[in-house]
Amino acid sequence: MRPSKCIRLALTRLTPSNYIRDTAFRSCPSRFLSCRNHNNNLPNQDTNGINNPRNSVPSSTDRQNFVAARVVSEASRSLSFTTTCANGTALDQIIAKNGLNVKPLTVERLQGGTMAANDPTDTAPLNYDQVFIRDFIPSGLAFLLKGETEIVRNFLLHTLQLQSWEKTVDCYSPGQGLMPASFKVRTLPLEEDKFEEVLDPDFGESAIGRVAPVDSGLWWIILLRAYGKITGDYSLQERIDVQTGIKMIANLCLSDGFDMFPTLLVTDGSCMIDRRMGIHGHPLEIQALFYSALRSSREMLAVNDSSKNIIKTINNRLSALSFHIRENYWVDKSKINEIYRYKTEEYSMDATNKFNIYPEQVSPWLMDWIPEGPQSGFLVGNLTPGHMDFRFFTLGNLWSIISSLGTPRQNQAILNLIEERWDDLIGHMPLKICYPALESAEWHIITGSDPKNTPWSYHNGGSWPTLLWQFTLACIKMGKPELAEKAVTLAEERLQADRWPEYYDTRDGKFIGKKSRLYQTWTIAGFLTSKQLLQNHELASSLFWEEDFELLETCVCALTKSGRTKCSRAAAKSQILI
Repeated sequence: MRPSKCIRLALTRLTPSNYIRDTAFRSCPSRFLSCRNHNNNLPNQDTNGINNPRNSVPSSTDRQNFVAARVVSEASRSLSFTTTCANGTALDQIIAKNGLNVKPLTVERLQGGTMAANDPTDTAPLNYDQVFIRDFIPSGLAFLLKGETEIVRNFLLHTLQLQSWEKTVDCYSPGQGLMPASFKVRTLPLEEDKFEEVLDPDFGESAIGRVAPVDSGLWWIILLRAYGKITGDYSLQERIDVQTGIKMIANLCLSDGFDMFPTLLVTDGSCMIDRRMGIHGHPLEIQALFYSALRSSREMLAVNDSSKNIIKTINNRLSALSFHIRENYWVDKSKINEIYRYKTEEYSMDATNKFNIYPEQVSPWLMDWIPEGPQSGFLVGNLTPGHMDFRFFTLGNLWSIISSLGTPRQNQAILNLIEERWDDLIGHMPLKICYPALESAEWHIITGSDPKNTPWSYHNGGSWPTLLWQFTLACIKMGKPELAEKAVTLAEERLQADRWPEYYDTRDGKFIGKKSRLYQTWTIAGFLTSKQLLQNHELASSLFWEEDFELLETCVCALTKSGRTKCSRAAAKSQILI
């Protein structure tokens, strides 16, 4: 996607001298964040493996890369901000091509960086004035689909550099490989009325609740794969520093722990739902992104002596994870009836109720809501010992379709359910982030009486237009683009008039969210990406994954000598072939 002329001018005005030059900042940047760039295990290496000092002044050929952080965030804002820029006609063309009859949305250059949202009525932006890895994904895809690849390349490289910083919260540092949730471009004064721009990343040490962004690294890997698939340029993936970054993220996710399951164990608020909403444990959203990132990593990692062990580990984890989710997270009417009749307190290798789920957890709303017949169903939101979260979480189910984490039959059934429960999950504005909302005592206990996550608002049953591009991708994959077109048409009727809100409130998404930021970047980026995907199904197909039948042949059980030979892999294979 072509940014406006304002961004082109910003790119020419910014020079390498505007990047991190202050030696005091390079040696001890703790006045901006509690970290130090001293990771000796990750030298800054170019494509040929030549080590360069990480903070050295860039060569002329790297001039644009070193100013990318500012340019990327400004470019993404060109998708959604309504400040005026003379002679900026590129966005007029973009919007005209996408069939949206609105005024051109252009960019404003702000001192100290640009923002994820630019709500003129917002007097307390909190961290909405930062560039988020998660939020940039639809913007990055929109740029790639329009041929503006350099912006995405720059974004990937600069966020990779931030990965190597040491992160400290209360004298404790999380594992290597963690990617920041966001970064802010700060302008620092120098002598003689001069200024410099520095990147100030947030790894969770400033976040509300101090939660580490588990999904940031997963999204980064997914965007890196998309860059190669759409551009055909795989040289970025092959760089030594990028290969190292992929391995660090994978190693962090695949590290040994106490857990008995192949799913990632995370705290509440570690993904798009970044506040307390009762998703601690093994939330579906994280598992679907984890699966996608592992499949992407396996595609991109160069096969050699240094990578063969991690590739083997990835294959084993993919096999176990897909089986675990398909077998244990899936519910339809028949499965819910089975759970409703579960026996409890079973102690046996042959237990039916393996997680000791009490039948009383099957709520009356679910029994009324689930459609008749096996043609509709969904993957539950969470599964831990003694607990199954029966809420429908949209992002996790959509990414299960996109990544083929679910079986073909399950993926089709998820879309069938969305179609049958259109009024509940789409309503006046696509799409519900989860359904149903927590209310009354559940809301008080699970959210801690969070005033932002009141019933049918924000993360608690709010409607988020940015989910539209993921819904579109899932529909195209499953051969139902007309569903996506219906949702896009519905959103198009309101979004521009409502000034591109972050989310909508009420059970059917009729009202703009009570605390919703306006002119939200990923709202319009998600909308435009949806339009572009619908216009080019071939490019869309490069962004999703088909079923990997080799995974069905891989089973860790076959490698053990413990005598525990009982395995349900054959049952899983039979589901695929139906």
